[in-house]
Amino acid sequence: MRPHRAPAAARTAVCAVAALVLLSGCGTAGGLKSAGDAPSAVEPKALWPKLPPASSAPYDYGEGETAKIPGITVTGGDVRRLDPVTVAQAGLKAKTDRDSGLDELPDGTVRQIKACRSAPEDCPVLPPYYRDLTGDGRDELVLGIRMPDQQLAVRVYMPDGGGLTRIMSTYDAVISVELAGRDLIMRAPSVIPGYEYRTAWSWDDRQRAMLPTRDEILRTPEHRKGPRPKRTPKGTSTPTPSADATASPETSTPGGPATGTP
Repeated sequence: MRPHRAPAAARTAVCAVAALVLLSGCGTAGGLKSAGDAPSAVEPKALWPKLPPASSAPYDYGEGETAKIPGITVTGGDVRRLDPVTVAQAGLKAKTDRDSGLDELPDGTVRQIKACRSAPEDCPVLPPYYRDLTGDGRDELVLGIRMPDQQLAVRVYMPDGGGLTRIMSTYDAVISVELAGRDLIMRAPSVIPGYEYRTAWSWDDRQRAMLPTRDEILRTPEHRKGPRPKRTPKGTSTPTPSADATASPETSTPGGPATGTP
């Protein structure tokens, strides 16, 4: 709400009283004291202003890439009714609106996804999570797919006109994946001891996709400090799924939707 602005006469009276207090109250208990001069604002300084700007991105981060998932109908816009294995298998045939390569999976992982019904013990599709990440009042579907070398592919699907659209696709060797409000946060090891990468993905209405809105390197929290982290950690934890908890690699049960806590 916009703050109320006091009338000019009232502001003048308040200023007069404040001035009187400053003149008469200096050195007394409870009197106002100067905190010193405020630092001057310094405008940004452009370095190498004659350097020509880049004409293309240095690398493709997969941001803004989307794909319609063929053969999937979302009844009533409720993604909780979908079988995550069916979604993952249909996603193998999806065509992206541009090609970053980040939606591609290793050949071995693709074979495992296709064989999830016949070899469920090797199925790399993890139990799903649900959260309204776009702010439209409907949940999105968040899937994780295990990859070699402890890599994890993370994908977000949005109900869209009775069908399903993938609005985020990326992968990394993760420490954790978290849902915080309407953000999906991925933490990954850093080569610097005691530090980790933290990337927050958020919905962007203009692009109609999840974008990496914050990408940071931070000190590792005290409760997670331990041996020097590696980019491809040796092991991961397997907690029970919860919509507000950290999402870590688990094993789903093909043949019906694996569910997280609503």
